[in-house]
Amino acid sequence: MTSVAASAFASRFGTRNGLAYGLLGLPLAFVALPLYVILPNHYAREFGVPLATLGAVLLGARLFDALIDPLLGRLSDRLFAQSARAVLGLGAGAAVLLALGFALLFFPQVSAPSALVVWASLMLLVTYTGYSALSVAHQSWGAMLGGDERQRSRIVAWREGLGLVGVVLASITPVLLGLPATTALFFVALGLGWLAWSRADRPVARQRGAGHAVSIWLPFQQKGFRRLLAVFLLNGTASAVPATLVLFFIQDRLQAPQSMEPLFLASYFVSAALSIPLWLALVKRFGLAPTWLVGMGLAIATFGWATQIGAGQTTAFLVVCALSGLALGTDLALPGALLAGVIQASGHSGRAEGAYFGWWNFAIKLNLALAAGLALPLLGLFGYAPGARDAQALNALLVAYCVLPCVLKLAAAACLYFLVIKHPEGVKP
Repeated sequence: MTSVAASAFASRFGTRNGLAYGLLGLPLAFVALPLYVILPNHYAREFGVPLATLGAVLLGARLFDALIDPLLGRLSDRLFAQSARAVLGLGAGAAVLLALGFALLFFPQVSAPSALVVWASLMLLVTYTGYSALSVAHQSWGAMLGGDERQRSRIVAWREGLGLVGVVLASITPVLLGLPATTALFFVALGLGWLAWSRADRPVARQRGAGHAVSIWLPFQQKGFRRLLAVFLLNGTASAVPATLVLFFIQDRLQAPQSMEPLFLASYFVSAALSIPLWLALVKRFGLAPTWLVGMGLAIATFGWATQIGAGQTTAFLVVCALSGLALGTDLALPGALLAGVIQASGHSGRAEGAYFGWWNFAIKLNLALAAGLALPLLGLFGYAPGARDAQALNALLVAYCVLPCVLKLAAAACLYFLVIKHPEGVKP
């Protein structure tokens, strides 16, 4: 995509195209909350799967998911080299696979403990494959639309903002309507999201065959990408650990009634959604990377305060959810825009977006795999199990939920400052 074409498109990226492109972000985020937050708690409490076993299953499935993302990115680049119609065809097939895997994952057709573990493993592989193929293609499409720093952040904000609407719905509907109704709502949203995407304005077509020359390792030849990826890995792991443990923290450390769980989750994601215009205003004034650094600082302060919260302090934890959600807004809207800048600065726009986003999603899945594969077994090792009330077990949960994310966020903030802000070469302003 030429810079002239990108600028022309950027000038007309308004509400209509924002909704058309971004709407698919709603069902993708809607399904992500049950997969990454509700599923571990659901299988542990409803089916009695031990935390160590559950952690191993999730680690294996998420590592598989991470490893296939670069390959799916290469496939996406090849399809973009053919036509937008080919990419949309991939998206349609991936959507069907995702819907099928999700339904069978939450409604297993077996009951024996050993069979249940095998079933969950297989359905996770199916679900993750569909989810990843659809996500990589959709993200690459957005990156190909181009524009300056502010415009790139707007494109990502539409996708992630509508995604937050999906997350809020997903945090409420399982408790209010139950899993069957939640699954039906997801099917409808997924169909509408793909339909809207198919009617969105399309990037300028690549030259036929251009995508075939792209190496899967091409992004790692760029110093800007390597630096940004290091920050993203640390920061993503810091966010993935509390996301995996939040329901355990609410139920056992906070000892809040189940009826309050949607309120906590909704306050977190609603705050994130409402914060995006604020963060975009700061981006206009200070830039992407400095604004992201402010968000990291807010998250560290918030989780540091959360270490002081004990049983029954639901109002305080509601504030923690709102403030951490405010910080989440930067994690959602800004890193993807920074990555689009790296792609532009490298001269790979319109040629290798799939390769970049394949590795980017690899990092996301690796974060989630490490969060589940390490945090859950370690909690079991230190004596925590769902329903625990003894001080040692709850202290282990507190350290895992609050202290570990702070340490990782501090490391991410340091890397962002020293590797990106102090050395901005390789990132297009």
